[in-house]
Amino acid sequence: MQNTKPTGVIIARFQTPSLHEGHLEIIRQVQQKHNRVLIILGVSPVRGSRKNPLDFYTRERMIKQLFPEIIVLPLSDQKSDQVWSQKLDELLHTNFPHETFVLYGSRDSFMDTYSGRYTTASLAPVKDYNATALREAVSDKVFDTEEFRAGIIYNTYNLFPAVYATVDIALFRNDKQELLLGRKPNETAWRLPGGFSDPTDDNYEAAAARELQEECGAVTTGPMTYVTSLRVNDWRYRTETNKIITTLFSTDLLEGTPAAGDDLADIQWITVKDIPELIRQGNIVDTHIPLLEKLSEKYAY
Repeated sequence: MQNTKPTGVIIARFQTPSLHEGHLEIIRQVQQKHNRVLIILGVSPVRGSRKNPLDFYTRERMIKQLFPEIIVLPLSDQKSDQVWSQKLDELLHTNFPHETFVLYGSRDSFMDTYSGRYTTASLAPVKDYNATALREAVSDKVFDTEEFRAGIIYNTYNLFPAVYATVDIALFRNDKQELLLGRKPNETAWRLPGGFSDPTDDNYEAAAARELQEECGAVTTGPMTYVTSLRVNDWRYRTETNKIITTLFSTDLLEGTPAAGDDLADIQWITVKDIPELIRQGNIVDTHIPLLEKLSEKYAY
């Protein structure tokens, strides 16, 4: 026989270091209206991001510490609101086929995008708690506890292995007979200008143009032309799971005089045909040798 009293379902994320008073009041309000309460936690496809730093299991335990009687279930985010609504209905019906539900959330939550079959009800916030501000307030705090250190290790091991994207630039002049190299402080060998791509870059070509301006000054160049890409055997990542993959571009100097800037201490023009000898003499940093060999093969004549 179907239960005639609906179960209250709270749809939330709870991406905060603890349940704040707003969370607690929402749970209390639903408990006052329903004998049975469920909490559905949204699960992002991105692990360990600043917006979603806590995984499902961590948030489930946080809730269970104060409300051990409440069942907590995960629901993956979806690109389509319609698909998300279907998944929510399936989750509830599959686990509780004989129950009816009322879905609760704040006014700016899932209400406007839910297209499923269950009744929804909005809950007025007790106070304007900003989850982002709460996360930022503790983002640089260090606690001297074993649990804190274990939490850092837990989070790190549960991140996806990452590839760090860099760009390197072969700036030519004199009909590609001369190539610009740079040297970093405390280094004696030379390298190509370049650096890490930034999330604000629209593409790798834009990243290459930005890095060249930062490291070599306000020069005017031609378009960035793709040469090759490869994994870099950078000493910082040789024993790490995460790796660097760089994209090499070439371009021609049109106007201006390059000047060392950003993290370059010096720059110099070399003749492309001299690249093999510079490598043989140990004058090129090891990570840039494959890039210079590719340029020598392509442009030396």
